[in-house]
Amino acid sequence: MYILVIGCGKVGYQLMRSLLAEEHEVLTVDWDYARCHEINEEMGSVAMVGDGTEEGTLREAGANRADVIIAAMGNDEDNLVACQVAKYMFKVDRTIALLKDPQNQALFEQLGVDVTVSTSDIILKNIEEELPSNPLVHIMPLRTVNRIVLEIRVPPEAKVVGCELNGVELPPDTLISLVIRGNQVNPSVAETVIQGHDEIILITAPEQEQALLRTFTEEP
Repeated sequence: MYILVIGCGKVGYQLMRSLLAEEHEVLTVDWDYARCHEINEEMGSVAMVGDGTEEGTLREAGANRADVIIAAMGNDEDNLVACQVAKYMFKVDRTIALLKDPQNQALFEQLGVDVTVSTSDIILKNIEEELPSNPLVHIMPLRTVNRIVLEIRVPPEAKVVGCELNGVELPPDTLISLVIRGNQVNPSVAETVIQGHDEIILITAPEQEQALLRTFTEEP
């Protein structure tokens, strides 16, 4: 998959590293020559100097063959323009924009941006992950289908410990996608026996969040 990352600040840089580690073809576009030089020295020829909101720059970056564009600049308006140019000039299938102001979400969606990611959501997720007493982490919203992705950490004393996944009663339209145990990431299998400290990754409706939290953390 060919992925264009527009902007290589902290978020763009981490995206580049993760996507390259997953063996995607990736190019980042950033106006900062020194930053691009630094990234090319570290990762190879994966950074190009230019304005990612301009048609000519995106053309030079190969937007006409890109599968995904991720606009991760520090300005919402720039991210919107980059996504619109990619979508309507180069027919990029999937556009993703970073949002600093969550109030811009509806506007971005109305103007054709496929996915928006709020920096406040990212900060909240990081804070939640650093609180060992917090068993629930919001991973991401799936706004187009009104679903959310959650991580619930199972306490050792929870009554579901020792139960198989297929024996746990779940709310309607809820899917367990992964079970993380230590350093192992395992696909959801009906016969998986839940253990204390398991991290359960679920897709569900927002209103089911508290019911799921009780299911996986409630003590006998």
